[in-house]
Amino acid sequence: MKVSVIGGGHGCFAAAVEMVEQGFDVVLWRRNGQALKELAELEGIEVKDFKGERRILIGQGRGKLALTESLEAAVEHAQLLVMPLPATTHESLAKEMAPMFRDDQVVFLPPGTFGCYLFHRTMRDAGNLSRVAFCETGTLPYLARKHGPNRVVISVYATRLPTGVFPEELSDYAFGILREAYPSVEPIEDGLSGALMNAGPIIHPPLIMMNAGPLEHFDAWDIHNEGTQPSIRRVTSVLDGERIAVREALDYGPSHFPLANHYASEGEEWMYGRGAHGKLTDSGDWRENIDLLNHRYMLEDTRLGLSFIVSVGRWVGQATPVAEGLLNLASAITGRDLYAEGRTLESLGLAELSREEMRQLLTHGAWN
Repeated sequence: MKVSVIGGGHGCFAAAVEMVEQGFDVVLWRRNGQALKELAELEGIEVKDFKGERRILIGQGRGKLALTESLEAAVEHAQLLVMPLPATTHESLAKEMAPMFRDDQVVFLPPGTFGCYLFHRTMRDAGNLSRVAFCETGTLPYLARKHGPNRVVISVYATRLPTGVFPEELSDYAFGILREAYPSVEPIEDGLSGALMNAGPIIHPPLIMMNAGPLEHFDAWDIHNEGTQPSIRRVTSVLDGERIAVREALDYGPSHFPLANHYASEGEEWMYGRGAHGKLTDSGDWRENIDLLNHRYMLEDTRLGLSFIVSVGRWVGQATPVAEGLLNLASAITGRDLYAEGRTLESLGLAELSREEMRQLLTHGAWN
């Protein structure tokens, strides 16, 4: 299978490595041409994970890795496009890629913050009527960090990836392709269900807001280690309960993948399996400087992710007071109206839909 990985971040390097090692023909695209040139000069990606250390050479091996600065070439190459990028990149990329998509391509957004709809709608607005399946899941398939221009350390691989497809009518085809690359993918109802599995807006906003003092005082702080204290966990649990209540109000069934299972040693396995939190904190890779005004935990998970949950709650009539409180607190910290800037049903032009109209949209897409 031909796969293109779009982007050059932590998850993008991890995805390129995994896809090549599964024997796929992989193209890695990134916008930064100088960084791409440096990667080519270093002749490949160095990776460290539970299997040890090794190097993925460009153009060699069972699966082949190629690099390109051409987004059009990357899209043209692929049956499956993997886009492990922050949702903050979606609007610009959707506009660039909209005319390039073709029939029977599968686009994987791990996770997506309802990016599946944004990409589909932008493609339609560009006059492209191709049948493309846009899929999103609840988390990145990897807990990974880059340690240089060509080195990535993967602490954990996802073991369960609840995934929805937009439009839902393409699900059977999409999962046939997706599961070749990611056997851990688990089908759920549709793209909106997939968006409401996103763990980032549940984990990160309480951690950064309730650790604001240490984050601004110390040069580096691990919000997942000393920053994850019982009082913060209690807030996170209530926030996650609001997410689950919104899902239930939309008649989405279990499992809702409650975040509490991420920390538990028994019961239902969460997306990263057992012991992932310990592996994350033991790695030391998440002891970092977090700028509360500019970090993706604020601009992606809070501004886009929390605003989306709040907007869907308002649309379906399900209160989300903790989510709204955190969003208001974040707006005070940043001096910006993050809900007004957010990815909401209002900003997407969907807030006036009836539930039946929403169901039709999720099933068939916007074909006009």
